[in-house]
Amino acid sequence: MKKYFILLLLVITSCSSKKDIPQTDEQKITSMLDDWHKAAARANFIEYFDDLTDDSVFMGTDATEHWSKTEFQAFAKPYFDKGKAWNFTSMKRHIYFSDDKKIAWFDELLNTQMKICRGSGVLVKKEGKWLIKQYVLSMTIPNENVDEVIKIKSPIENNLINLLTK
Repeated sequence: MKKYFILLLLVITSCSSKKDIPQTDEQKITSMLDDWHKAAARANFIEYFDDLTDDSVFMGTDATEHWSKTEFQAFAKPYFDKGKAWNFTSMKRHIYFSDDKKIAWFDELLNTQMKICRGSGVLVKKEGKWLIKQYVLSMTIPNENVDEVIKIKSPIENNLINLLTK
């Protein structure tokens, strides 16, 4: 009988949820960002956009991509509706906190369909939950290829530079 009691105790203990263990803010942010990226990979529109504040800003890889949450939702909805958004996986992430622990910022290297990208952002803590206030997605360029990339970008971005500096 004692063996069965110990076995039952082991089963119950091993089934206890990780959520029972208090998480640090860094762990909460790590989980939230990983889940946010997974929501896009699963094309879960609601779950993905629930992690952004209502006044959030998303900046994409194109210089013209500076979207409010509503604008970003309008851009992204057709991709999510097709069941195929994007699939980013964090390979390395750094997280930093303000002194009062109400604001955090991060940078991460992502494995994406565009190869390595860099994501960075600002998070705010609202009612105990971390939310994305700003996110910036950038493609990385190996230093030895910068000149090639500039040649490709110049015809497109020279017009934008002229427009923005007038």
